[in-house]
Amino acid sequence: MTKIAVVTGGSRGLGKDMALSIAAKGLDVIITYNHQAEAANEVVRAIEAMGRQAAALQLTLDQMSGIDAFLAGLQPVLDQHFEGRKPDFLVNNAGMGATIPMAQATEAQFDEFLLVHFKTVYFLTQRLLPLMNDGGGIINISSGTTRFCIPGYSIYASMKGAIEVLTRYMAKEFGSRGIRANVVAPGPVETDFNDAAIRNNPQVKAFLSTLSPLGRVGYPDDIGSVVAFLCTDDAKWVNGQRIEVSGGINV
Repeated sequence: MTKIAVVTGGSRGLGKDMALSIAAKGLDVIITYNHQAEAANEVVRAIEAMGRQAAALQLTLDQMSGIDAFLAGLQPVLDQHFEGRKPDFLVNNAGMGATIPMAQATEAQFDEFLLVHFKTVYFLTQRLLPLMNDGGGIINISSGTTRFCIPGYSIYASMKGAIEVLTRYMAKEFGSRGIRANVVAPGPVETDFNDAAIRNNPQVKAFLSTLSPLGRVGYPDDIGSVVAFLCTDDAKWVNGQRIEVSGGINV
């Protein structure tokens, strides 16, 4: 039976490439979006053109009620478009970015990042778990900035550090169901993340390229292919791991 992966934030950027890469591995895909419904539908059409089944659902992570709305809509979508099959994989990718020096950070900013990057990931995973098949996996997206420091990322990287600890607990607690949990931690990637900070700043891109032995920044397909690998049986013995996909930056 064809497996299903749920990819949050799959309408653009890294999430879009993750969804397409997973579909290329032969899985069906449900993506979520926040505001960009048409972009999400374009991804769905691209996946369907590959011969796979796909759907898009709204998921708002800046409020806990967004999880309720998503889960309420999920079962009808599974019944109507996926023959009532259950999801096998969850990719917790959705998020946001901002460069905020610690001396200038506000409590409101801290709370927003905490909600979007940690609390809702925790409880979305908790609540989706009973609806998932045994033998699948959770892939949490972290960041290279949990290993190396970039000024202005203290809030963002701290939340991602929490996700990395949480992932090991997921691996321990979900293992009895054969559900693996792993982290993929991208380095600098040229996307629209954080207002396209790399793409729109040639000097920043050039500098970051010098930090990798491979002499460039990352691209979405550098990340999506690794996430897709973790959604296959080729990764059946990979569990509780942090996989940094950064081109060897700052080795």
